[in-house]
Amino acid sequence: MSVQYNPTWRYSGNQLKRWRMKSNVTREELGVAANYAPDTIKAMEQGVRMPTARVLDVADELCGAEGLLSAAKEYVRGEKFPARAQDFMEYERQAINVWWYEPLLIPGPLQTETYARRLIGNHVPPLDEDVIEERVVARLERQEIHFRRPLVSCSYVLYEASLNSPYVDKEQPLQLLEFGKKNNVSVQVLPFSRAMAAALHGAMVLLETSDHERLAYTEAPSTSQLTADPQVVSVQTERLSMIRGMALDPDESTRFIERMAEDL
Repeated sequence: MSVQYNPTWRYSGNQLKRWRMKSNVTREELGVAANYAPDTIKAMEQGVRMPTARVLDVADELCGAEGLLSAAKEYVRGEKFPARAQDFMEYERQAINVWWYEPLLIPGPLQTETYARRLIGNHVPPLDEDVIEERVVARLERQEIHFRRPLVSCSYVLYEASLNSPYVDKEQPLQLLEFGKKNNVSVQVLPFSRAMAAALHGAMVLLETSDHERLAYTEAPSTSQLTADPQVVSVQTERLSMIRGMALDPDESTRFIERMAEDL
């Protein structure tokens, strides 16, 4: 798996390491003082994990940095999303139309707090609690896309597997039903019995901006692609059209989700 480096984390981690070594403080000593394992301190210094406020404050005091390390807290906490997702989030904020297909997960803007917390909290490698909290808050803020003016047209198709995830509790399907009542939101379900090869090739999102630029976003565990390449957008649009055509219509999907909610 390729490692995605956040430049702010990397710079702050590098400064953390430099101050620690200048002051002859070992990773073990810093870890004990901040209640982190030495390997976690190493990951922070390498920029793989976010240097937490606690580590920066403890290191600042241990190393006599006079506030220079603690000052980094304001900047590292400003990154709400993983580096590879930040461009997509920016375009999502500009979108006037969104078409989303998910085979395994509930789409981000539809997630309940409980679902988001379970999903983000099960990240590999593990995330610190403050990082989890930041990402949960940022995830819930994305629900704003359903309410902002002018209205954004949002179309979601969920493969049945996403509704049978262990992260799904009774609250999640009820939230899907609530969002599905909005005039600008469509929620469809693709049952197992209607699956085709195109539905098994992973998640995708199509976005249209106010300038009528169309983009396609695809994501896998270790990579993602956001592109305005017309050929790629055309292929993904055709694939999504096939999936939507095989999915239950919104009314049938509502009944499907209601039955699932009753069983939870």
